Amino acid sequence: MKYSRFAAMIITSTIAMFVMMYLNTYAVSHIWFSETRIYMALYMGAGMAMIMLAFMLGMYSNKKLNMAIFLLATILFAICLYLVRSQSTISDTAYMKAMIPHHSIAILTSEHSTLEDVRVRELANGIIKAQRKEIKEMEWLIKDISENGKVSSQAQAEQRPLPKFEGTLNKGD
Repeated sequence: MKYSRFAAMIITSTIAMFVMMYLNTYAVSHIWFSETRIYMALYMGAGMAMIMLAFMLGMYSNKKLNMAIFLLATILFAICLYLVRSQSTISDTAYMKAMIPHHSIAILTSEHSTLEDVRVRELANGIIKAQRKEIKEMEWLIKDISENGKVSSQAQAEQRPLPKFEGTLNKGD
């Protein structure tokens, strides 16, 4: 089997994993490009390359190339895992763009769950309201930072306060 086919399979699967990470968001408007999700897809792709190559070593006989693939995949995995866990490259806006889909997932799972315990349903409803409110706040902050720049002091924050948003249980908020 050709190594180019192996590379195409890994690249295609990595792109598919990136896209699939957004499939469980509650609303299409909650899908924002996320640097964090790029790193996650890359470390999953690197891990998959190592696992798949290990299972298919008999099909790929170039030992030097196999070792190079294992080494590069290991390095990519380690770098991307570090970037996800450290968040060292994530700016204020990138943070919020990653958090909006995350909050949206909480809305989806809380709203669609078949919960029987009244206390758990009450907890889920509180989560729905809180996540909707926080999504509105993050969307407002992304726009404000884009248009007016970052706030770096308490005095500036007082001049550009976050509007009061309410969370609701229904989508029409």
